[in-house]
Amino acid sequence: MKALDIPFVKHIGIHESENELSLECSENVLNHIKTIHAGAQFTLAETKSGLHLQSLFPELEGRVIPLLRGAEVKYKKPAAKTIVAYARSEEESVENFRLQLEKKGRASLEIYVEVKDSNELLCTLATFTWFVQKL
Repeated sequence: MKALDIPFVKHIGIHESENELSLECSENVLNHIKTIHAGAQFTLAETKSGLHLQSLFPELEGRVIPLLRGAEVKYKKPAAKTIVAYARSEEESVENFRLQLEKKGRASLEIYVEVKDSNELLCTLATFTWFVQKL
């Protein structure tokens, strides 16, 4: 299943445009102070990390089971506008992941995500640890 086809991702309204994931500041994702709920921000960031994982290893689609093993999230500023998620991973970690997966049939990789609003204000920083195992 593609990340954007996950029912919860669709439910909160995450959009993809030009390889960019975003979430509008709309009534259905607001919290008690009228900013984007932490859970919605987490979902955007986690979804972006999964898409980043897929983009790094497209040849593994359908051949592995990726599972989120852990997450560390820091909410820096309230998000009161449309937010966009940006993902990256360390090149050395990606290479180590490839070697470990080939050798043992399973491996882990950390993916770093920043969530910024439309004014480039950093709202959320997150690190997601993905565990991947061959089928």
